[in-house]
Amino acid sequence: MKGLFRYLFVGVLLGATGVSAASPKCQLTIHSDDQIYWDVSDIKVSNACKNFTVTLIHDGQLSKDVMGHNWVLAKTEDSEPLLRALITEKSNDYLSDDPRIIAHTKLLGGGQVSMVTFEVSKLQLGQAYSFFCSYPEHVGLMHGTLELIED
Repeated sequence: MKGLFRYLFVGVLLGATGVSAASPKCQLTIHSDDQIYWDVSDIKVSNACKNFTVTLIHDGQLSKDVMGHNWVLAKTEDSEPLLRALITEKSNDYLSDDPRIIAHTKLLGGGQVSMVTFEVSKLQLGQAYSFFCSYPEHVGLMHGTLELIED
């Protein structure tokens, strides 16, 4: 009887692992710090996800007025003109309700965390997307690409 239980337990465990491994990853955590840096430069989003969540963690200590970081997603073709518009939005933490912004986190200072969840249906296969920090002069080092992939 013990042997049968062991085989059933292992079978359930393997089955659960298989289901877990087959599920799409619909979230991502990005770390930043007191440098003009974050640890992700390329994101793949499965079209099997209904929503996708980005969690931005500022592991540094400096305030957002000195070393603020956020995460902004837009079509690549919209990124440069959008950045030019956001640079004037200091009173709004370099963000706006511009329709070219697909998703964004808050502007963070050291020790803060922000999450944003957006509908994957806002993305299109084959469209180029970019993400960046809109704090002045950070985009040169804090930018990356996002791609919608088929699963």
